[in-house]
Amino acid sequence: MQYTEVMVRYGELSTKGKNRKDFIGRLAGNVEKVLADLENVKIYPKHDRMHIVLNGASLEEVDRRLKKVFGIQTYSPVIRTEKTLEAIKKTALEIMQAVYKSGMTFKVNTKRADHRFEYDTNQLNLMVGDYLFDNLPNPKVEMKHPDVVLRLEVRQDAVYISNQLLHGPGGMPVGTAGKAVMMLSGGIDSPVASYLALKRGVDIEMVHFFSPPYTSDKALAKAKELTGILANYCGKITFIAVPFAEIQETIKEKLPEGYLMTIQRRFMLRLADMIREKRKGLAIFNGESVGQVASQTLESMAAINNVTTTPVIRPVATMDKTEIIRLAEEIGTFDLSVMPFEDCCTIFAPPRPKTKPKIEKAIEYEKRLDVEGLLQRAMEGIEISTIKPNEKFIDDQTADQDLL
Repeated sequence: MQYTEVMVRYGELSTKGKNRKDFIGRLAGNVEKVLADLENVKIYPKHDRMHIVLNGASLEEVDRRLKKVFGIQTYSPVIRTEKTLEAIKKTALEIMQAVYKSGMTFKVNTKRADHRFEYDTNQLNLMVGDYLFDNLPNPKVEMKHPDVVLRLEVRQDAVYISNQLLHGPGGMPVGTAGKAVMMLSGGIDSPVASYLALKRGVDIEMVHFFSPPYTSDKALAKAKELTGILANYCGKITFIAVPFAEIQETIKEKLPEGYLMTIQRRFMLRLADMIREKRKGLAIFNGESVGQVASQTLESMAAINNVTTTPVIRPVATMDKTEIIRLAEEIGTFDLSVMPFEDCCTIFAPPRPKTKPKIEKAIEYEKRLDVEGLLQRAMEGIEISTIKPNEKFIDDQTADQDLL
């Protein structure tokens, strides 16, 4: 038995009314990106279903990739068959014989989009069910919790038959919610925040601060590789590396220790906002979680946010660390995030940062600095690259040695 195509069912797109066509178009484009190298596959987006015709392509490979395309609620590998009772019965039996074992329970579930078809849903359920009952070994019908559900979809062009209902990641197609920048560190939280932003349809570009020679090439490579994992969910991601050493050195030299973290974060947010404006983004995302560290108290957030009126969105703000770690493990970023390559947030971290910094004091301290000059030189040194899904930047042997 060989499935002819995959039928995709949309998630929240059903609520989009007049914008539905645009959302479906974006989803189709995202599916095309993730399946681009499978040359025989053809994609046909329709109003209430998307049809992915396999043309001999590997179902296992298509399945692996669709599991990471936001906007897909469920999907099924199907066999397309003619709209005759004889053809429906024959295909139904072929599909069931591939998975059915003696004594298993089953039921037939029909959906009829073509209401002009000569048989209604109950008639098809009964006729196909009776045919299977007569041709399967020791069959048992179970309506509530069967081992196998045979699904028939009667549509205008054909009947589509399947025995599987697979789940996509849900959410919205990436790009439908607009563009934003994500402040990506090398830790656990910001990759999870990135995943959640992508799930809501935000097209994100990564902004990563690095401070050579204080941070190593491995720390930058780690951030890029994290981006490569997240690129599985959208095809590719722009990565923007921002040099930050001069700013950190200057702040450490000229300002009180308690405010080092606050002022550093204010500079980071300013730079993220400048990049966002230049790249035509609408918001700034980060991985802050309320109360997790000194720079993430509400007082600290207020003091840091004071430098911009751009929306700063924190997807993991109210999540426990255990919840964040669980999600990091699920999406595949956790093991990489805990590799001990220090980023610029940790190497210049003061031993006793202020947990309740005052906005007025932060503004006063910044008057000692050439704020505009520091920002301009950092902007002039940014490096922009495009990261593809699962792109590697860390040598596996080197990573193993560093973990010893």
